[in-house]
Amino acid sequence: MGTAAERDRDDAGRPRSTRPRDALGRPLPYGSAGVARIPDDLELAPADTLAYAQRLLDRGQAFSAHEVLEAAWKNGPEHERSLWQGLAQLAVGITHVQRGNRTGAAALLRRASGRLSAVASPAPYGVDVTRLVTYADALADDLGNATDITEQRLRPRLVASPAG
Repeated sequence: MGTAAERDRDDAGRPRSTRPRDALGRPLPYGSAGVARIPDDLELAPADTLAYAQRLLDRGQAFSAHEVLEAAWKNGPEHERSLWQGLAQLAVGITHVQRGNRTGAAALLRRASGRLSAVASPAPYGVDVTRLVTYADALADDLGNATDITEQRLRPRLVASPAG
């Protein structure tokens, strides 16, 4: 077992996660190829964050989408915290569905619903919080009822389409 001095840490002493991960965010042995990681210090404009996260969700990479959304939550203004936390929790909930952890997925989806419900409507950046709350609640219910969940269902639209 390694000592604290051997651990990978940033300049502030916080641990960094440099271990490679698979597409669902599960750790792989050191030296494995893994998927490209989202940088811890990623800073994008909100619209770019949402577009990037959506592309990742559309490709079935909810764990990476979560990392993008988490960066926005950590780097964004305090008054937008519930929005970005809720979106990140939604992506983590989807990740748990993909991993087969229905119980954990349902719990995270309910947390996401609660956070997103706290966001004033209309939400900033065109995020359709009302639809996402309904989505998260329905998916959590279906997970509890042992309903089969298709991959397509795990690709929610984060931003309302121009037509509504």
